[in-house]
Amino acid sequence: MTRGGVKEYIEAVRGRYLKGNRKVKGQILDEVTQVTGYHRKAVIRLLTRGPKTEAGRRGRPKQYGIEVVAALKRVWETGDRMCSRRLQPFLPELVQVLERHGELTLADEVKEQLCRMSVATIDRVLKPYRKRGLRRPFSTTKPGSLLKASIPIRTFADWDDKRPGFLEIDLVAHCGESTEGFYLNTLSTVDVATGWVEVRGVWGKGQQRVGGAIHQVGKQLPFPLLGLDSDNGSEFINHNLYAYCQREGITFTRSRPYKKNDAAHVEQKNWSVVRRLVGYALQFQRGPGSAQQGVPTGGKLRQLLPAGDAAPAQEPARGQGPQSV
Repeated sequence: MTRGGVKEYIEAVRGRYLKGNRKVKGQILDEVTQVTGYHRKAVIRLLTRGPKTEAGRRGRPKQYGIEVVAALKRVWETGDRMCSRRLQPFLPELVQVLERHGELTLADEVKEQLCRMSVATIDRVLKPYRKRGLRRPFSTTKPGSLLKASIPIRTFADWDDKRPGFLEIDLVAHCGESTEGFYLNTLSTVDVATGWVEVRGVWGKGQQRVGGAIHQVGKQLPFPLLGLDSDNGSEFINHNLYAYCQREGITFTRSRPYKKNDAAHVEQKNWSVVRRLVGYALQFQRGPGSAQQGVPTGGKLRQLLPAGDAAPAQEPARGQGPQSV
């Protein structure tokens, strides 16, 4: 007899067993043990306890609905994902500001529930979003191996030059949840001696575009550009940028693969400057002409794009840097 058959058989005789006297119960137990082969004590448990029911959620019922959770997540993101202990006292003020600027519309009941949330409740509600999160962006660095032998390695311990002009550079991708397709990037540069930061928006990761952005940064610096230190990505380790550095007398070095501490200065600014200002994802709309044309919906990165970024390609003369498209 299958387990399903045993279950149906027990359900059929349970009523007679519970209503019968001692003699009837003994006869039913003899019958069931003979048919099923179960131990007598097991049959007694099955007949007296009844079928198992699904255990419900333990503890108090949920007090905050989907609308309250969504509003809390929106306010938390707006507050730069601050911890719950810091966020809770400012909830009423943040909600008021977001409503004033049209970023949030809440019913009075939802607003009341949101503003009276405790620190522990905020921690519990936001726990799955913190785990999910997001703050580990995709790595878009693809190694360029052709020139590695010609470009020396510089580690974090080698920065002993006190002169300004030696920059750590990195490219920050704004690709969101996928690295496929065409997306926007930010060239982040930091002077090691002074901490001076320059950033430029770059369409894509093309060598010519990145090289043109580096040349724009060099013209904006309040001191001469003396050296560049990059990771091992092909957007930096290429003949275009290498020839530019040789032509301009710029020291060109690279960090060790998979050693982010070698570029600790620019890695820190990638978060404190670029991510906090621009974010992790920027969407753009395709233009009617070329597939490479687009208009970013984020105005902050548009402000970082150099005016000459859309200029036609041309062969650079001495002192003009790599091609800019």
